[in-house]
Amino acid sequence: MNMILGFVLSALIASLAWKAGALNRSGALAAILTGGLIFGFGGLPWAVLLLTFFISSSLLSRLFARHKASLDEKYAKGSRRDWGQVLANGGLGALLALLHALYPDQDWPWIAFIGAMAAVNADTWATELGGFSPTPPRRITSGVQVEPGTSGGVTLLGYGAAIGGAALIGLEGAFISLPASALSGIWITVLAGLAGTTADSLLGATLQAIYYCPACEKETERHPLHSCGANTNHLRGWRSLNNDWVNFCCSLVGALAAVGFWAVWG
Repeated sequence: MNMILGFVLSALIASLAWKAGALNRSGALAAILTGGLIFGFGGLPWAVLLLTFFISSSLLSRLFARHKASLDEKYAKGSRRDWGQVLANGGLGALLALLHALYPDQDWPWIAFIGAMAAVNADTWATELGGFSPTPPRRITSGVQVEPGTSGGVTLLGYGAAIGGAALIGLEGAFISLPASALSGIWITVLAGLAGTTADSLLGATLQAIYYCPACEKETERHPLHSCGANTNHLRGWRSLNNDWVNFCCSLVGALAAVGFWAVWG
């Protein structure tokens, strides 16, 4: 019954998100799959954290869509999420929910899920709110000033937003059930979220595929066409490591960090 209810509720939420413009058709189908598996195997606590990430990130995207429009040329995709973006942020969570069902007496799948959700929420909040930084971002690997929206660029405001996004997940996790004291559980979640979003920035500055638009003379994640319609040329990074894979790595690092911190301090 949990599985049936999970897919029914996921279909309803995905349909509403599609009509609201938060998901495209492929994203809605992927959301039904991941949401159904997470709710079906994990139950209500897992679904609450997933919905917190999805609702908060979607609201931020819509609230600041006009401000972010000036940076769209930098990003590989827009704010309307497709299947790749959905699986990048929720695919690991679905796998962890399955592992939770297989090993119900183990705490680590739940801890890992909290860390993964904290990481993707922190990264999304950093991206959406970091653009309002009064100071230009700097490349995380070198400290060199870069244009807003550049992959691997970080700001203090962005990191502050990341802490807020991770803390929200940590507070909910502590309220629902954490196999540790509430305070240490929240700190573990915040650190895991920061670890994930930092890994995202490091990959964006080093290994992520970045392209160059000769017409606009700007770097971008978009390929094969820039937002202006011109063909983009490969500039650096691994061609196979696009932004979706970087986001997946962000969630993976957050999950591993949470389990590691929990083993030490939990």
